[in-house]
Amino acid sequence: MTDTTTRRPIRVSTDGTSGPYIMISVELLEKVKGLLGENGIPHWVDHNAISVDGRPAVTVINLGRRADSRQVQDLLDDAA
Repeated sequence: MTDTTTRRPIRVSTDGTSGPYIMISVELLEKVKGLLGENGIPHWVDHNAISVDGRPAVTVINLGRRADSRQVQDLLDDAA
């Protein structure tokens, strides 16, 4: 899946200590949440979205420590 605002593939980040997460534009939030929910992947969304220098707002979807980041990345890669 490509982020429509950055035109880059959406990637699962694993550099945090709290578990993998996905940073996406707010306009894709419902689509990605739906994909995760349909595939039984527990997640929660940060309460705040951030916009810097007038760019579209970005939010974070947290996947938790036990999430299989490879499985989630494969789902994102296969999604249209």
